[in-house]
Amino acid sequence: MRAVFSDRGRVQGMLDFEAALARAEARVGIIPASAMAPIAAACRAELYDFDALAQAICSAGNSAIPLVKALGKRIAAEDAEAERYVHLGATSQDAMDSGLVLQLRMAIELLERDLGHLADALAAQAGAHAGTPMVGRTWLQHATPVTLGMKIAGWLGAITRHRQRLGELKPRLLCLQFGGASGSLAALGEQGFAVAEALAEELKLHLPEQPWHTQRDRLVEFASLLGLIAGSLGKLGRDLSLLMQTEAGEVFEPSAPGKGGSSTMPHKRNPVGAAVLIGAATRAPGLVATLLAAMPQEHERSLGLWHAEWESLPELCCLVSGALQQALSLVPGLEVDAERMLANLDLTRGLVLAEAVSIALAQRIGRDAAHHLVEQCCKQAVKEGAHLRAVLGANADVAAQLSAGELDRLLDPAHYLGQARRWVERALAEHQTFTLR
Repeated sequence: MRAVFSDRGRVQGMLDFEAALARAEARVGIIPASAMAPIAAACRAELYDFDALAQAICSAGNSAIPLVKALGKRIAAEDAEAERYVHLGATSQDAMDSGLVLQLRMAIELLERDLGHLADALAAQAGAHAGTPMVGRTWLQHATPVTLGMKIAGWLGAITRHRQRLGELKPRLLCLQFGGASGSLAALGEQGFAVAEALAEELKLHLPEQPWHTQRDRLVEFASLLGLIAGSLGKLGRDLSLLMQTEAGEVFEPSAPGKGGSSTMPHKRNPVGAAVLIGAATRAPGLVATLLAAMPQEHERSLGLWHAEWESLPELCCLVSGALQQALSLVPGLEVDAERMLANLDLTRGLVLAEAVSIALAQRIGRDAAHHLVEQCCKQAVKEGAHLRAVLGANADVAAQLSAGELDRLLDPAHYLGQARRWVERALAEHQTFTLR
């Protein structure tokens, strides 16, 4: 991803636009066909001095202006006639925005690849642990049981939706920017639209309803999706870091020599991968906010707001790409301690299954009466430090309604997992359906 948005990647994107523009204008008949080869030969990023371009940007105001000048000089040295047709009818923002779109197309390919691999890894883990019971946690407190597969299926579902969103926005995002000075293509006269059509075909981009110099919703939609991906990866990292806490000790990042250690405490196993995911999720919203703040661009060409996008969007792409790489290094090798999960399920001595008992009693003595009765038993169990099963078994009102066998079953976590396995199956089916499309 950093290669896509490197200086070379940025320059090559603009040069690809210039070469395609020459081909399109030759097809329409605006420039002679003989001009195409000299222009195309000069449209290679390695031919240009990036340091000189960087210094020229300071006075030029953007990267396209000095690049087009350098391109013209190089072509003129070989073919003075061809130089006359460089950048004909275009403006600097056309080259920069269309070049950016070409970069984003490569970025999306990387994102689609990594999201697909991550989804596969999550699907495998969700399936493997579809029936592995663990404590559900609400407000950071023990709640009713769930399964590890159900938790992982939640992570998978978000990634599947992001893959769907990415596919849906591509036709809107991957479109040509070509409007000339103020968007009307007046410099090309009546042939302007024909050139735009040919240029879109040359670059294999969609032709928008009109130039979008100051209509930035396409880029902001993509930035928002990147923010969503970062947030979902941050959720994964947050859950994993909490499960790695000493007090929980249920799921761990893959171990490796020197990974997660402390400079002073030899015993430490820190969730370093999760920290990257959480850090990326924390930084991403600010970058998305910059793109959002840059939307109210004035009239036909913007001063300053457009410029604010230049570093923010590439940085966001690289940030999310890095988070995806980290997630891919974590998920396939997750280390699961199923025995610790079972022990933690009994940490509250049966209290996490009080709901199951209350619902069973409600069918016989009514909801309010059942809730009050079980609540009193829970308070007694906490006060006495006893297991809820013992308190319930000794309570005459409970014993009158539920047998010892019924109580044993109600207080077995494996019998109170609800639709957990079905939710996993549905998440896997959604993943499989999207993958096969």
